[in-house]
Amino acid sequence: MRAALWLLALFAIAAAVALFAGNNQGQVTLFWPPWRIDLSLNLVLLLLVAAFLFVHAALAALRALFELPGQALRWRTQQKERAMHAAMLDSLSHMLAGRFLRARRAAEAALQQEASLSASGHRPGNAGQLRALAHLLVAESAHALQDRTGRESHVQLALGQVGRDAADTRDGTLLRAALWALDDRDPDAAVKWLQGLPQGASRRTLALRTRLKASRQAGAAAQALETARLLAKHHAFSPDAARSLVRGLAVDLLNGAYDVAQLRRAWTELEAAERAMPEVAIHAAQRLCALGGDAHLARDWLLPVWESQGKLADSLRVRLVAALEAGLDSLDGAWLARLEAAQKAQPRDAILQYLAGTACMKRQLWGKAQQLLSQAALGLQDAALHRKAWRALAQLAEQRGDAAAAAAAWRKAAGD
Repeated sequence: MRAALWLLALFAIAAAVALFAGNNQGQVTLFWPPWRIDLSLNLVLLLLVAAFLFVHAALAALRALFELPGQALRWRTQQKERAMHAAMLDSLSHMLAGRFLRARRAAEAALQQEASLSASGHRPGNAGQLRALAHLLVAESAHALQDRTGRESHVQLALGQVGRDAADTRDGTLLRAALWALDDRDPDAAVKWLQGLPQGASRRTLALRTRLKASRQAGAAAQALETARLLAKHHAFSPDAARSLVRGLAVDLLNGAYDVAQLRRAWTELEAAERAMPEVAIHAAQRLCALGGDAHLARDWLLPVWESQGKLADSLRVRLVAALEAGLDSLDGAWLARLEAAQKAQPRDAILQYLAGTACMKRQLWGKAQQLLSQAALGLQDAALHRKAWRALAQLAEQRGDAAAAAAAWRKAAGD
């Protein structure tokens, strides 16, 4: 459509020129004494158009001639910028390929090109960020080459180059420096680097992961647990992995307590969901008994686990029995009723038979203890509980004066 309109316009122009110039009898007379020059009007118009075109072409040629030095300068500047960016790309490529010496040399070449451009008055618009990234690449290479002094100096240079308009570059530099400190097994330095992050950046997943590693290296279980909670809320791990991580850190926090007061304080620092974890509650109760704490308090910690003990794996049930067994001497009536109710609800459960039998033995209910422990000894799969059951039966036999039964039970306990 546009081509057709142009064609129509050309035809119209041609027709107008033909009508105007075809029968144009006009003349232009020039008097230059003693001469007189007569020219047709059409020729004068053509000469004027030709003169305009000639002057226009001459001016364009002169302008192009005068712009040659500037174009040459721009060309040289572009070549330097291309060489600078090519050196940065080469450095990054060598870094990914594990050629750290070449990566370092390429990054230093990029810095030299940028310095040359700035000295000539043609400083790139992103010069600060580019210098920071180049220093960061040099520092990365120095870290890989175990040049700690060079790494630290270039990290400081990188931080000195970035401004407010390159906050992400600064945050990335601090995170990389923290990771390098962790590689050096220096968690205190890693924490110092992380403290330089703004509040928003410090809650990013990578920063939290780094803080978690630093806390675990430093043995700061409480801080590591708090960081793991944040990571779990940010869905940085799968639900199973997050639960496993939090559970392990909660156990580490409990292990860091060396008296009953510290253990109780560590227990209160745990969240309700963490205290409800069977592994954590069982470990806390065992730790409390090992430190000479109150057995009643240990059983209070174990109560939520006991109420769901039917859903636990056998290994956890064995640990639960071991934790309860440590405080059977002070077992109250409420807990004895719980044990009897659970054993009656599952009369063939060997683990519950053993626990109830041991409780009856502590209460000097010899006949019932003998019956329950005899049944448990035949069905227990755990080797430790199996030995304990036969040892208890041997003690009961010795108490009633049955030497033959006691000897047979001791042999069973010894694994004969």
